[in-house]
Amino acid sequence: MDVHDPTDAIGPTRMAPTAHVSWRTDGLALTLGLLAFGLHALVAGRYDVFRDELYFIVCGRHPAFGYIDQPPVVPLLSAGAYALGQSVWILRLPATLAAGGLAWLAVRFARLLGAGAVAGAGAALSVSITPMLMGIVATLNTTTFDPLAWTSIAWCLAYAIKTGDYRVLWLCGVIAGLDLEIKYALVFWGVSLVVGLGVTPQRQIFARRELWQGAALAALIAFPSFAWQAVHGFPFLELAAAARDKNTDISPLSFLLNQLAVMNPFLAPVWLSGVVGPFVVGRLRPFRFLPIAFVACAAMIMATHGKDYYLAAGYPVMFIFGAVAITQWARRVVARAVLVAGSVLALSLSAAVSPLALPVLPVPLLKGYIDRFPVEPQQQEKSFRGTVLPQVFADQLGWRDFVAQVSNAWSRIPASERGRTSIKVDNYGEAAALDVYGGRAGLPAALSGHNQYFLWGLRGQNPANLLVVQDHPERLSPYCQETTVLAITASPDAMSYENGKAIVFCRGLRVDIRAIWPQLKAYN
Repeated sequence: MDVHDPTDAIGPTRMAPTAHVSWRTDGLALTLGLLAFGLHALVAGRYDVFRDELYFIVCGRHPAFGYIDQPPVVPLLSAGAYALGQSVWILRLPATLAAGGLAWLAVRFARLLGAGAVAGAGAALSVSITPMLMGIVATLNTTTFDPLAWTSIAWCLAYAIKTGDYRVLWLCGVIAGLDLEIKYALVFWGVSLVVGLGVTPQRQIFARRELWQGAALAALIAFPSFAWQAVHGFPFLELAAAARDKNTDISPLSFLLNQLAVMNPFLAPVWLSGVVGPFVVGRLRPFRFLPIAFVACAAMIMATHGKDYYLAAGYPVMFIFGAVAITQWARRVVARAVLVAGSVLALSLSAAVSPLALPVLPVPLLKGYIDRFPVEPQQQEKSFRGTVLPQVFADQLGWRDFVAQVSNAWSRIPASERGRTSIKVDNYGEAAALDVYGGRAGLPAALSGHNQYFLWGLRGQNPANLLVVQDHPERLSPYCQETTVLAITASPDAMSYENGKAIVFCRGLRVDIRAIWPQLKAYN
């Protein structure tokens, strides 16, 4: 490093006039944020409640400081939102707000870097139309808030380095703590930022007490969830180990090529410019730690065989830096023409792909669209094979059919036996669907050994009989005095592995289910 190069200094640097536009009066940021919010709000309620959303609702109805497979915020938020009229649109309102917030923040971040309206609009456009980022906020899930949170943390660090006002690191700590109460994946980003800062001159920030005070705030906010995990033996680590077997084995090259596809190939020059820009654009040099962190995060995710969306939360920062760098470079008429053409191509491709990320089309039209679509999405889990629709849609469309079929089978059980019968299913999706939709049919609370349901145990029941939903009904014979197959699950739009399961009445349990319950544990 040249010690005389002011762009490497950690102290405050001169900001361009655009950086001083107040967030209260930034009409561009507000307009683009509202447009992104409106895009998602228009389609948020088109399909039905997603598998994980059903599970979160049930978990949230059992308030706790943590759960087997996630921190508490999203379950509590889901249960509260769904209680307001059982509306899918209201349930997903926090996700649509996150989409709008990310677009707004992209403009504000670009302004912090001294960029003008063109770069700000380019950054907001990129984070709003990228297929993967659109899909992440299509449902309310633990990943929904990661792009906004990771970008906010990066903004806080950049703001502190840019202005010398390190008090913003307290806000950084609050955001980190809240995100850790939403999803533990922030650990990837946190470790990556430490690496990025550690190998650049900006490591001097580690000497600032505000950084450690922010870290203390993050730890304090996140403590209840980590304490819950500790008390229960850190089941999340067991889950993470199981996920490595569940996920499809993808080579690093295939992972990277898929990243180009799911992030929109025509937007690749933008985020790649974000990786390179801080090393070649003078005013961006103090922020080289961010692309280094992004690359480190990608390496960790590939090394641990993570899914394609695990890295998605890191892309908005790269899009923002890329938009700033490109507008710095594109000063000639020809370059601007290429920039406009690239933007049109990116918008066109994202519009073409949007039905695979958002519930834009009615299901019959979506099936035809998928049949004609030239590229088949990469399968992220082995169990997804054979499913026609993308998993984010298939797991919204079959649950009411499933509950109706189980309810019909339940009605065929003699009334004298129902009071002594419980319903046992394979996974939390099936169990949560029965808990959310089955109350009107008089179904008891569902039993399952899957994830949080295992910890809830028999839920106050001591059954003499079971209504079981599973493959291979013949395997129940050693446990039942009599087995009767009452129905077979079927829903044309559901995940393929949810179809063809037997709904079996197991009359007269030969074993005490309380004794064998530990054997039913399935953390995955």
